[in-house]
Amino acid sequence: MTRLSIHIASGFALGLMSFSTLSAPIAVPTAQWPFTATPRATLAEPWAMTFLPDGTALITEKEGMLKHIDVKTGKAHDIEGVPEVAYGGQGGLGDVIIHPQFAENHYVYLSYAEAGEGGNRGAAILRAKLELDSNGDGSLSDAEVIWRQTPKVTGGGHYGHRMAFGPDGKLWVASGERQKFTPAQDMKSNMGKILRLNDDGSVPPDNPFADQGGVTAQIWSLGHRNPLGIAFDAQGRLWEQEMGPQGGDELNLIQRGGNYGYPEVSNGDHYGGRPIPDHSTRPEFIAPKITWTPVISPAGLMIYDGDLFSEWKGNAFIGGLSSEALVRIRFNGEEAGETERYAMGTRIREVEQGPDGAIWILEDGAGGRLLELRPK
Repeated sequence: MTRLSIHIASGFALGLMSFSTLSAPIAVPTAQWPFTATPRATLAEPWAMTFLPDGTALITEKEGMLKHIDVKTGKAHDIEGVPEVAYGGQGGLGDVIIHPQFAENHYVYLSYAEAGEGGNRGAAILRAKLELDSNGDGSLSDAEVIWRQTPKVTGGGHYGHRMAFGPDGKLWVASGERQKFTPAQDMKSNMGKILRLNDDGSVPPDNPFADQGGVTAQIWSLGHRNPLGIAFDAQGRLWEQEMGPQGGDELNLIQRGGNYGYPEVSNGDHYGGRPIPDHSTRPEFIAPKITWTPVISPAGLMIYDGDLFSEWKGNAFIGGLSSEALVRIRFNGEEAGETERYAMGTRIREVEQGPDGAIWILEDGAGGRLLELRPK
């Protein structure tokens, strides 16, 4: 049976609109937004972005382009040396982040779908040095693939491949289960997992399963489906959001060595209606802090620490694809709840914080715009 309920932890109230209004695209009048939304650039299937220390941005386009953009003027340059990607389905060029010491080492990290033998594919992460000239043109050098999903499999879905550097200086990777279900519980696979790596792709010796070696040593948590956002809060806690199956999108607080249950449990069901037991039936698995049914189709996760939107400091923002929304989350210690939802009238793929505290979002698909949100 398809679930029609929604769970909000800690009893937080909903914001501008009810969930029932999200069955079709809705254009909410700008007056209902507490921000202005100014287009700064138009891109082809943008997927992720990150800011450089000089205030310019790197933006990935799914088909395989890395753009260097002056967000003030919208002027864009292609970065040379991007790896060939396996474009199709959900695959292509994915996330982009910079090293915490980028100003000294110029390291950029790109995740992407990589082709293998026999039509198989898997996510990979490339580390390279970014070289920019005075005009904004640039290239990647000293490129090295430092991580791969294991094993490569058929199909074009659920790569995950979001990345973040943690307060510990480690590289954290969200790896999807590639629509194969069982790898999420298979400790011999790094699919359906949250992974913790050194900045060169090697394994930290204090990982929870480090003594088991191989890809198992990379694992920090397991039982994930399609994780499309990871972010650390001010207390150093790692939060992760992922798409559920037919219902049951999740926001999780990630614990060392934790098992989040997929595909054994979910607050959604398999496509076609075949039921999956709820989290409440299997207390040995860690339950989400929020689940959404109907779904929001989460994409991108940012925890705000700026001063421009001072009342939102410490809140999280999730881009919504099918919900065509920007979703705001408020935390209460280790609990969380959706507090407001802003209808954007189109699918939102990415949300990031800018250097001065502005919020930046990427619209999904061909002609997706880069929008700058500032207080009214």
